[in-house]
This record gives sequence, C-alpha cells and structure tokens, in this order.
Amino acid sequence: MASRYRVGIVADPDFPQTTAEWLADKLPDVLSDEHEWDLEVEVDPIAAGQHDVLEILHTVSALRARRGWDFALCVTDLPLRRDRRPVLAEVHRDERVAVISLPALGGLQPRRRARQLCTQVLEELTAAERAEEDPGESRRQLQSRPTRILAPITRTESSTDQGEVDVRYEATRKRGRARLLTGMVRTNRPWGLVFGMSSALVAAVATSAFGLSSSTIWQIAYELSPLREVIAAVLSVGVLVGWLIAAHHLWESPSAGTANDREQARLYNLSTVATLTVGVGCLYLGLFVINLAVAAFLVPMSLIASTVGPTAATPSTYIALAWGFTTMGVVAGALGSSLESDEAVRQAAYGYREQQRRGQRAQQSESAPENSVAAPESRDDDGDRAGPEAAPGEGETDAVTDAQGRGSTDSREAG
Repeated sequence: MASRYRVGIVADPDFPQTTAEWLADKLPDVLSDEHEWDLEVEVDPIAAGQHDVLEILHTVSALRARRGWDFALCVTDLPLRRDRRPVLAEVHRDERVAVISLPALGGLQPRRRARQLCTQVLEELTAAERAEEDPGESRRQLQSRPTRILAPITRTESSTDQGEVDVRYEATRKRGRARLLTGMVRTNRPWGLVFGMSSALVAAVATSAFGLSSSTIWQIAYELSPLREVIAAVLSVGVLVGWLIAAHHLWESPSAGTANDREQARLYNLSTVATLTVGVGCLYLGLFVINLAVAAFLVPMSLIASTVGPTAATPSTYIALAWGFTTMGVVAGALGSSLESDEAVRQAAYGYREQQRRGQRAQQSESAPENSVAAPESRDDDGDRAGPEAAPGEGETDAVTDAQGRGSTDSREAG
C-alpha cells in the first residue's frame, strides 16, 4: 500500500496565493506515484518583515508541527538572496520544510517553473525520508537549454550543523538578478495599474479631446519629425512615472540599515520604476489606439488638407495627430494622478505590500493563543506519522482559533 503524505503550502496573499492554489491542483499529477498526496493551501504572510531564510523556515516548521503536515512549503514573493545571488529555493530536510521565492523564477511562465521547482523540492524532502542521496534534480527540467543560457541554476548542499539549510537552489549574480527583477515586476501586475489610475486616465482623455479640436496642435503634430515624437513620448511617460513616485512616496530610502537592507531597497526601487514604466506604457498605447480611432472617424481628409495643407491629406497624418494628442494627454495625466488614492498606486510597490502584510501578521499574532506551543509528533504501531498529539482539553476550540488567526485553508486530496 502506498504511503500517504500531507503537504502544507503556506502562501503569501495575492500572487503567491493564486499560484499555491494552482500548484495544489497540478502537483499531484506530476508527483511520484509511489505515494498518495494530500495538499493543503494556507494563506499566511509568514515571510513579512523577515529577511533571514532560516527564520522563515523555523516559522514554517512550527506551523507544520501544529497542522500535522508531513512536509511544508512556503511560497513567497519576497526576493531572497545569498551572497548577492538570487535564491530560488532553500530546503531544510531535518525540519521537513522549504521556502520558494517566486520572483527568482522570472516573469515568464512563473507557474510552470514553480511546479517544476516544487516537484524538485518535494523530491529533496522525500529523498531524505528514503535515505537517498540523489533526488534526481535533472529530471525536472530546471536546467533546460534556455535556462542554462539565460540564467543557469546551481544546486548546493551544506551541513545543518553549521546553521545552514541542507539544499539551496540559486541563480547567477548578474543574469539571475535580471530574471529576479522581471519576476518582481510580474508580481506587481503592472497592467492592473492602468485600471487603478482612473483620474489620470480621465485627465489624459480630456486633454486628448482638446487637442483634437485645436488646429494649432494639428499643425505642431504634423510638423514634428518622428525622432522628436519618440523623444516627446518617452519624456511624457517619464514625467508621469516620476510624478507617481513623488506624489505617492513610492521611493524606498537605501541609506539606512545593513548592506542587505540597502540591496533590497535598491531592488524594490528598480522593480517599482519598471512596474510603473510598463503600466504607464500600457496606458500610453491604449490612449494612442483610442485617439487614432477617434481621429480617423471624426476628421475627414478634406479638413486635414484645408487646415494643415494639401500635402498632409495622407493616412500617416492620422498617426502623427494621434501621437501628438496622446503625448499631451499623458503629460496631463501626471496632474490627474495626484488625485489617485494611495492604495491604487502603491500596490505597484513592494515595500507598501510588505508593510501591509506586517500589519496583518501582527493582528494575527495578537488574535492567536498566547501560549500556543507545537505539540510533539507521535507515531502509530506501523511507524507512520500520526500527527501532533492534542493536549488535554484542546481540540475543536484550538482548531477554530487557528483557522481564524491564520486564514482559510484549501484542502485537496489526490491519490
């Protein structure tokens, strides 16, 4: 009879939560058929405010003991680093836990890569249970040809008596850092910023409509060379990005703290600028399409010829006009962005989300029982783990308290 493993996936809110729920559905299909797998998802900002991986692993280990899981995986969007190298995953075999950093997987196909990495990590943990030395990491395509070229992944081992984790998966410094940055931008969901900047969008549309009614703006847009139009577009995007950062205090100060804190602040700032640039770029592109369609629909060629000149009556003039209207609109959108709520814009900043999770974590700690201690595990007559022993007088009450303090748990069974 195949042995049964209970695996807890502890995820940060937002993108890690949706990824963990997807993993709980997909992992049983790719895990070893030698075992039956029960995967449970628990949403808990367990990594908030913690930069030491060992602290995160110890916290996850305590939660694993309380829940009676055989193994526990922490899925976080916190960028983890070791000696300036991005860390994809760290495994502690003795405590049967691991932490996985989603940003280190990059911005392309993060779920597929997370599934490969989780499968590999569980092989590491079950290999320790089977007293095997080789978990077979090459089978999970962690070192595919594109990965080896763009940002190779290395697997290192260390002894736990040195206070280190057992196994670490990490990327190279330069190429791995670039992939880490793309993963952080992907986690920030820059496309959602467009719908969150309603005031900026209204100001941009209103200014574009004004440009559509001004013959002087038509003449200026037509006379501008393509190079100047490109420079004006880039500057307009830069103005809006800079205004958003200044108006909503999105810049992290890297001056205080340790070298690791300064490095993390720089990463946060780079990811914020990149996220806002992508988001504002999407806004510019969408506004350009709208202006081009409106100009082509409302402005006939004869009106362009009489206003700008006979030689201007060509389809390319519509592009030049729409380009000019859009650049004006985005600059005006910088003023409208001052009216946006901090909540809508700050979601694009890592530091703000981490601050939110720290507060959520503090509330959970206050609502949790003061004297909650992990119960020792017991084993049945067959030698299998039977989960933590319940203390006298505990049971249903403690379970309800944990559920309220930690959040909902999504359980799935696959066999």
